[in-house]
Amino acid sequence: MRRPGPDHGLDLFNERQPPPRRRPRQIPPDETPTEVIPFEDVEYYEDEYADDEYAEDDDYEEDYDDERAEPEYIEPPDGPDEPPRRAKRGRRMFRWVAALAVIALIGGGAWFGIEKIFGYADYQGSGDSDVIIEIGDGDSTNAIGAELTKTDVVASAKAFVKASEGNAKVLSLQPGYYVMKTKMSGAAAVAKLTTPDARVGVLQVRAGTQLDDVTQPDGTLTPGVFTLLSKASCAQLNGQSTCISVDDLRKVAASADLKAMGVPDWAANVAAKSTDPRRIEGLVAPGVYDVKPGWTADQLLGFVLKNSATTIQAAGLTAASTVAGQNPYQVLVIASLIEREGVKQDFEKISRVIYNRLAVAMRLQLDSTVNYLLDKPVVTTTDADRARPDPYNTYSVAGLPPTPIGSPSAAAIQAALQPADGNWMYFVKCEKNGLSCFASTQAEHNQNVALARQRGAY
Repeated sequence: MRRPGPDHGLDLFNERQPPPRRRPRQIPPDETPTEVIPFEDVEYYEDEYADDEYAEDDDYEEDYDDERAEPEYIEPPDGPDEPPRRAKRGRRMFRWVAALAVIALIGGGAWFGIEKIFGYADYQGSGDSDVIIEIGDGDSTNAIGAELTKTDVVASAKAFVKASEGNAKVLSLQPGYYVMKTKMSGAAAVAKLTTPDARVGVLQVRAGTQLDDVTQPDGTLTPGVFTLLSKASCAQLNGQSTCISVDDLRKVAASADLKAMGVPDWAANVAAKSTDPRRIEGLVAPGVYDVKPGWTADQLLGFVLKNSATTIQAAGLTAASTVAGQNPYQVLVIASLIEREGVKQDFEKISRVIYNRLAVAMRLQLDSTVNYLLDKPVVTTTDADRARPDPYNTYSVAGLPPTPIGSPSAAAIQAALQPADGNWMYFVKCEKNGLSCFASTQAEHNQNVALARQRGAY
């Protein structure tokens, strides 16, 4: 058996391994050492290798037969080099453990949120169950993504933000409520959110709209505030309807504590004397309201009335607003008459005619008040209509009607607060564009009526 040369040593675990083609000295299966050689006395052969190449040897194939057993390393006896050799083994073992730890961390990263560092979470598909989300006024794409994440619509805000890149429709989303689904992919959420039918709970009240529906001359029906609010409450959530009926809304309007709903004291004190649903007429200001499907009738009306109070006050009508002896509630009534009787350009003049008549206890004789209970929007009345005995008939009853007759705009409120200067006592629509002609005497008024008929104004 050959011994190693002195230049190579027996440090078989040195980190610098022989080139890949080298094979360690094997001990044939039938050969066993006959003696133990002390470590320090081991000799080395310098001719075992030359220039990192195996020496040419005819016996190479026989000595290194691939079919033979796996190599067995000669384990030298313990000697002076034993501690360093064990230290190297420890370092190698540490590297193996560290490598395995890294592999385990990467393999389990999905469970511990590793995607938050290297990417972002995203669901697959178009979603599961229906859910309502809210977009606030001025919300950025990131803010919308955060809301969608909070309601579990998307797995992460970044999934929505990335899918929104380059989509102009996302940037033009309006504040309000939208029906989405839980567990949607970012792309599916963007597609759903930007469809017209996704937005729900939109209530739009136009100036002059009254609580009840109105039948037009051609027979079509113009929905009133109650109907509009009922429709705005509707959504289909997981096969269930959230609609609140008109009857439920009317019951709340007739019996609710209006002060608790945010109605100003100067209006609530007057309206509280009645149990008619019309007692809240005029207290719903024109505008767009975002109501949440699923709210109760109390919540719906309370939200609208509270926000309307803010709008009315912003228009200038407060507890301190009095004009020509009329209290704030009466000013609101006058504003509703102005809104229904003319166009904006004539508001201040119409306001002056009303105040002039009230000042001399002259009946207002306004067709809009007669048609209010008839639920007709026309500016003319018949003899039979004018003969009807009801508190809103200003042909037969002196003074103002008991409530507003619709929702006055900010312009109408301001005209009621600041009427134009003049001595007009009459007006009539005399132009096809809605403009009116004003007169101080009955004779002048009769001439304007004839002119209006000649022009086909009505």
